[in-house]
Amino acid sequence: MFKAVSVVGFKKSGKTTLVLELARELTERGRKVAAVKFTHHGLDLDGTDTSRFAQECVSVAGIGPKITTLLWNSTRQLQDIFPLLDAEIVLVEGGKSLTWLPRIVVLGTDEDESQLDNGLALASWGPGVLPGVRKADSVAELATLVESRSFSLPGLDCGACGRESCLALAREIVIGEADADFCVAMQAKLCVKVGGRRLALNPFLDRLVTGTIRGLLTELKGNVPGQKLEIILE
Repeated sequence: MFKAVSVVGFKKSGKTTLVLELARELTERGRKVAAVKFTHHGLDLDGTDTSRFAQECVSVAGIGPKITTLLWNSTRQLQDIFPLLDAEIVLVEGGKSLTWLPRIVVLGTDEDESQLDNGLALASWGPGVLPGVRKADSVAELATLVESRSFSLPGLDCGACGRESCLALAREIVIGEADADFCVAMQAKLCVKVGGRRLALNPFLDRLVTGTIRGLLTELKGNVPGQKLEIILE
């Protein structure tokens, strides 16, 4: 399961600056850090070859001497992006609607910032106070908090953990009444990994696929019932 945290706040609150400072601090501590930015304004690709390709193609990749980019010409879910990031910690700028990972709330605007907590705030940053939420005094303090308390849930809302949603479990994790291991979808009997990272499976899909595979394999010589099965797809 990925360690991730979102940095949320209203426009011009300083989210980008904080994500950059956090990334720098965590990288200096030897962590592999990735960043994801949510934007309502689209990506600035005008006038580039990438933009021209994207008008005709479903996806575009750019490969340079020191950097590689991948552009999908469609919206993707954050969970689809995680396996490609090759990082220990993912910092997400924005994403106020995400309900399956904790957040740092950036304060300092004239808008009603209390709505940004949603029971998921590990800490706040900047002027002002969120009732019941820890106020961080330094980037180093936030980085330590991210190292020790960040997490992500699958966002399946399958209810297998006994909660009605991933949001309910995430809120309990934030206040210390549960941990990410309570997520049953990440403890399924069927283990599916992509790029070495395990994917979450809701209990119904776990039972369906596991039962189907075991049923098919009963016809194979050498299959011993009750033994651990290993299937590798290249």
